[in-house]
Amino acid sequence: MGVDLGDLAVKRTISLDSLSGKTLAIDAFNTLYQFLASIRQEDGTPLMDYRGNVTAHLSGLFYRTTKFLENGIRPVYVFDGKASPLKGRVQEERAETKMAAKKKWEAALEQGRYDEAKKFAQATSRLTSGMVEESKLLLAAMGVPSVQAPSDGEAEAALMVRNGLAYATASQDYDALMFGSPVLVRNLSITGRRKVPRQDRYVMVEPEEISLKETLGSLGMTQDRLIFIGLLLGTDFNEGVKGVGPKTALKIVKETKTLDDVVAYVKAKYDYEFEVDPEEVLHLFLSPPYAEPGQLKWSEPDADAVTKLLVREHDFSEDRVGNVLAQLQKVLKEKGSQSKLGQWF
Repeated sequence: MGVDLGDLAVKRTISLDSLSGKTLAIDAFNTLYQFLASIRQEDGTPLMDYRGNVTAHLSGLFYRTTKFLENGIRPVYVFDGKASPLKGRVQEERAETKMAAKKKWEAALEQGRYDEAKKFAQATSRLTSGMVEESKLLLAAMGVPSVQAPSDGEAEAALMVRNGLAYATASQDYDALMFGSPVLVRNLSITGRRKVPRQDRYVMVEPEEISLKETLGSLGMTQDRLIFIGLLLGTDFNEGVKGVGPKTALKIVKETKTLDDVVAYVKAKYDYEFEVDPEEVLHLFLSPPYAEPGQLKWSEPDADAVTKLLVREHDFSEDRVGNVLAQLQKVLKEKGSQSKLGQWF
């Protein structure tokens, strides 16, 4: 879900080529959910193998990660750990939303409304522990490192960027800015021509980069006051104030000085009381759990391991997987020989 900071963030369009040579800490769960939602049949049925196992996460991960590597990007995927107790409400709401979407999907299929069916189906996506483990196995086979966060993967990624282990956090959500990531890159996994929902037209979705320093400067905000805005809009850890959008939240924070002032303001004007301790949420964004990831190492893809997982276990096309791997190995070899810093790995 994430915090709705889209109208306030300072963005600039970039290309994959502009990220060449840079390490990106990718929010793994966020990315895998995008693949599960978008890689579906026309009636909304997820991509599956002959045994009925969902494979959309593996398909998206394989082809998109290959694209990153071919563009000289060093991806490292950061996986969520144990969720904060404050996320309990959000997780319950998401489960209810998925159940409601499933019913709408089934009804639309029965009535032959396939465009609507696919839309509802996308909201039913579930990422299981088995899918997570398969994703880690695929990344290891591709020679791409992954990091297990103690709690929120986006928080871990943001701190990796702050500690100089990566250039940017890559995620669709703006939470990375709340966690203090100096740079956020969006649209990496959905780049390309995309259909506008419920409209008969397409748009080009391009990667975009957001600088935390530039965003704070344009808003006249500090990091903690940006979090105040997030608290008003609603985060994964608290509900937002009904009727308060990004511009109103910015106005409220500019008219107040402390978090206590913000709490008092929305109590007086909106008769709103936070359902959790806002100080606790503030602390969670400023000092989230973090695990030192150690040395990040990329290596040549293990073609046999990739083929075993994708082709023999999940019925991917052997020719297509083989061609993609051959092209990737060729590109990586060329990049390694051309690099002034030595070999690519």
